[in-house]
Amino acid sequence: MKKFYDKLIQTRHYLHRHPELSGQEYQTTDFLKKYLEDLEIRILDSNLKTGLIAEIGSGQPIIALRADIDALPIFEQTNLPYASQNPGVMHACGHDFHQTSLLGAAKLLKSMEEDLRGTIRLIFQPAEETSCGALEVIGTGYLTDVKAIVGFHNMPQLKANQLALKPGAMMAGVEKFKVEVEGISSHAARPDLGVDTVITLTSMVQALQVLVARTVSPFEANVLSITHIEAGTTWNVLPQNGFFEGTIRSFSPSSQKKLKEDFIKIVENTAENFGARVSITWDQTPPVTYNDPDLTELLFENSKTFAEVVEARPSTAGEDFAFYQEKIPGVFAFIGSNGADDAPDLHHDTMTIDDQAFKVSVPYYVESALCLLRCYK
Repeated sequence: MKKFYDKLIQTRHYLHRHPELSGQEYQTTDFLKKYLEDLEIRILDSNLKTGLIAEIGSGQPIIALRADIDALPIFEQTNLPYASQNPGVMHACGHDFHQTSLLGAAKLLKSMEEDLRGTIRLIFQPAEETSCGALEVIGTGYLTDVKAIVGFHNMPQLKANQLALKPGAMMAGVEKFKVEVEGISSHAARPDLGVDTVITLTSMVQALQVLVARTVSPFEANVLSITHIEAGTTWNVLPQNGFFEGTIRSFSPSSQKKLKEDFIKIVENTAENFGARVSITWDQTPPVTYNDPDLTELLFENSKTFAEVVEARPSTAGEDFAFYQEKIPGVFAFIGSNGADDAPDLHHDTMTIDDQAFKVSVPYYVESALCLLRCYK
């Protein structure tokens, strides 16, 4: 197996040197396609612009394995010999590791294709970082006949031999908002002749900060962060327009819905109180990444044969794998990729991965697929 894992390491390092942004993964897709064709794995006609879907085996049940392939707009500072050769773009989230893990699993599953009792569908998904890719895959129709889907994300805080799972919420549901306020501009010396956009904005921000603290149970984890605010261009004029933006994170779909409803009420009522106009824009963002309880328990035990399995600590980050889980049962794991006390986190310009983690990530795909084929047969 040493030669097998050495080849995977070389493959990941190649992909790490050649990262591509969300929706622009053309060379990555060509590389994946050739890799799979060399293994004589059939590639489906999905009409995806980037990314691809392939299959091993035949018949029902169909189990899907998913890996994301896009990188981030970050200047790499690792000084690794295989650091990014695409300035300003980096696999700072480890998607090079994810897709290479699925390539390794594909090779092993292909070698046992004649014995498979069902189909393994391989999803190399684009544009996870922009929360678009999963919906593009769902739009192909290749999820409608799938019984269950399996995915993972590397986690630098876990050691390379560890795998973390839990039923229910694994990653937060995400709301991204932008609130735009329009008042009436006036000279700063005559604010009575205008409608103060700055006061309206800051009053909204202050009121929203108590939304989680005073309306949500202290036993639930929720976050509301306002991260960007702009208004005005000079010191002596009340601006006509301004805005702020930020995010809401929740592990409970019902809490997420209630927070959004209360957010809208506070913003609209504050605008009305000051006589300003307001509009709220909500981006397309993923819901809660919610693991099927029965399947998670099954894979938790099954994974003990190749990893140290621990109970996962949920992450407040978002993950568009959640869109799949709205359609079919799914299990999403965290796989250790560093484990050092000072390991740089995801999306950091010095984030690195311990290649020994392949010895957990590849079996996770393979053994989970085989286990679920048996489960649904």
